[in-house]
Amino acid sequence: MKTVSSLLDDEWYARYKRISKLNIRSSIYDVTNRCNLRCKGCFFFSSGEDKAAEEEMRQDRWEAFIDNEKERGVNLAILIGGEPTLYLDRVEAFYRRLPTFCATNGLIKVPRDRFPDLMVGISLWGDENDEKTLRGKDTFAVSSRHYAGDPNTYYLYTITPKQIGKIEKIICKIKDVGVKVHMQLLSNDEGVDGFSWQPEELNDVRFEMDDMLDRYPDTVISCKYYHEVITTGKMLGRPFGWNECPSVTEPLDTRSPQPKRLIHFIRWASDLKTMHRCCTSETRDCRTCKDGAAHMSWVMVNKRAHIRTTKDLQNWIEVYEMFAKLYQFIPW
Repeated sequence: MKTVSSLLDDEWYARYKRISKLNIRSSIYDVTNRCNLRCKGCFFFSSGEDKAAEEEMRQDRWEAFIDNEKERGVNLAILIGGEPTLYLDRVEAFYRRLPTFCATNGLIKVPRDRFPDLMVGISLWGDENDEKTLRGKDTFAVSSRHYAGDPNTYYLYTITPKQIGKIEKIICKIKDVGVKVHMQLLSNDEGVDGFSWQPEELNDVRFEMDDMLDRYPDTVISCKYYHEVITTGKMLGRPFGWNECPSVTEPLDTRSPQPKRLIHFIRWASDLKTMHRCCTSETRDCRTCKDGAAHMSWVMVNKRAHIRTTKDLQNWIEVYEMFAKLYQFIPW
């Protein structure tokens, strides 16, 4: 019988033991329905999630809700929106109670005197031209000034097909700013011309992502198995999609048979009552989803399936380590 200990040497077994104790229980929260950008392809607005619920404005209700979430067993609050930094009191309510990650476009600086070690993930959708096309603004010019050298910040670099052959330029810009970067792929939810992935492009971008990890290991937080899964849409020969996704809101999950999934995961709307279908879009075709966190989670919940060869189990460990680093459960 194959076991974890029989497949791993002492070094890899120690790495496994470090992450096996984490027991991460995450949920996602829409801090607000508002944003100071309107990006083409933003799943929140393109699927109408900004209109799904009336925003709760009372601070005491946010605080009581977060206390209940902590009691529910959540130990990682992932804050999205809209733009969370528009409501820093709500962000602080999470931060004072739970390990918290704040996803932001970086246009408003999170004040470090108030949030000294809050993990901040800054969205970036390519070079200056792509950013202006998709987001109406070169956000990097602003966010890089706000967060240069910040040890608790990384860029979530959403790569588009137009970035193939140019990724190193972006990685070097981020390296020069003195922060980390994690890569994922654009899901073109609004069908912007020229920004949908073709099979040959996915092959090319996988090679380029691998090369960036090899060349900039102190800047890029990633692993090659993650690159394989997100570009092929397959894990151990199984295709990603609705029947496999682990990031479906638990009370809304009626799939049968139910796949391996995140325990007690809920994506909450800003009224603190409404639940969204999954970690991304209400309307996205799951077969086209390239969301990085969903694919990481897919690997992570399927540990048993990876206990078949040493390499498979090492792949699983590397993905889990990557997730844990991105959300500050283990150091860079």
